[in-house]
Amino acid sequence: MASLQQPDSLQEPLIRGLGLSGATALNMIDMIGVGPFITMPLMVSAMGGPQAMLGWVFGAMFAMCDGMVWAELGASMPHSGGSYGYLREIYGRKRWGRLVSFLFIWQLSFSAPLSIASGALGLAGYAAYLWPRLEIPYVAGAGGVPVPLVGRFEMHWRASGTTFLAIGIILLATLLLYRRITSISRMSKLLLAGVVGTMAWIIVSGLTHFDAERAFSFPPGAFHLSRAFWLGLGSSMLIGTYDYWGYYNVAFLGDEVKEPAKTIPRAILLSILLVGCLYLVMNLSILGVVPWREMIAAGHDNRGLYVVSIFMQRIYGSWAARLVTGLVMWTAFASVFSLLLGYSRVPYAAALDANYFRAFARVHPQGRFPYVSLVALAGVAALFCFFSLAAVIRALVVIRIALQFLVQAVGLMVLRSRRPDLPRPFRMWCYPLPALVASFGFLFILTVRARSFIQIGYALVILLSGVALYLWRSWRNQEWPFAEAVCAEAERLSAH
Repeated sequence: MASLQQPDSLQEPLIRGLGLSGATALNMIDMIGVGPFITMPLMVSAMGGPQAMLGWVFGAMFAMCDGMVWAELGASMPHSGGSYGYLREIYGRKRWGRLVSFLFIWQLSFSAPLSIASGALGLAGYAAYLWPRLEIPYVAGAGGVPVPLVGRFEMHWRASGTTFLAIGIILLATLLLYRRITSISRMSKLLLAGVVGTMAWIIVSGLTHFDAERAFSFPPGAFHLSRAFWLGLGSSMLIGTYDYWGYYNVAFLGDEVKEPAKTIPRAILLSILLVGCLYLVMNLSILGVVPWREMIAAGHDNRGLYVVSIFMQRIYGSWAARLVTGLVMWTAFASVFSLLLGYSRVPYAAALDANYFRAFARVHPQGRFPYVSLVALAGVAALFCFFSLAAVIRALVVIRIALQFLVQAVGLMVLRSRRPDLPRPFRMWCYPLPALVASFGFLFILTVRARSFIQIGYALVILLSGVALYLWRSWRNQEWPFAEAVCAEAERLSAH
């Protein structure tokens, strides 16, 4: 394993090329992606009716609360890496913060590729509307191994045409990102134009053909506060949380943002507000055209999730369905592009701090971007394309909430107490209420779902393996906590 000492000549300064419009555009294409176009059947099947809209309503509320956590931290510490730097400072740069920030990077090695893979799988799923044979599996399998303290660790995988198309999409995004950030900012605005145009067409079409009786045909007992209702709400909120994620993307690019103390909070909160309004109107429009009962089977089967294609086919015919399918694929690709860009800067930041593998700190000599980090994340994401979309989403959300978002929301309150003198260009509104609401929402999503223990087990495996890896590296390099033990022993011997 390579040495993890602080790099010297490996890095060049990054370029501050992102203004407010470019940063907001990157956030929005990251947030929208393929999520709202492909997860509606999953949400409707989770709650058994159009009351699944509650998942998006609560998702927007929790996104705004957590967005203020990111906004305050991002304005105070505007550097590449986002949560890596925040957690390191919150819990102590030389002690616990070093462990917690390492665990964040370790879980990101799994959750970031899962997020990228989900966008690529969503794109491939819509391509199956045009070419149905893509969903026919060539081979499928399952396996599992017993894990102490966790139970049996099971995996189900399959290979089909959609699998290899998703891998191809990731490779294409990697090639497009292999360049300077200034050209990427212009590209993000072009991609956003296609995203917003697609949603506008869906919303206008849905509202002009809206059937309120169809949209609000709730099943009996839809809002009865039974155990099934709460479990369904937890599952739908998990998917809603996935759909909103991406509002923090600009925080990972702090060293490449113009006037970051102002731009980062504005881009985060503005993107949540705009995307939340678009989501709620668009999904209600679709429910007014496509009966929710038709979505349930697709949600359970994880195939035929291209609800927007069916929506347009009902209104205008097959030509419109094919056109909107292409536009959704454009949108999904924009998400993969944005995700891969933002996440590739995080291992780079950790490597610069000598808290991750040295190779990730390498910067391309001409383009001045972290190319090793970019290629490594793309490679792992390609492997995750062999799993189903629903499984990828569940694993992604639980791992990220348990090992990043919850720790960070609580950490902001810890930082307010420990570092009251820290400059805060943006201060959370109504502090500490948003941080508490976000923390409660994350705990609800983690625990109140059917079979939630399976994904929690994944997070626990990553946590335990990360702690073991950190301790091994620290012992080898004589860093905290072993450095203190060595110093204490030396002092004891010198006293004699």
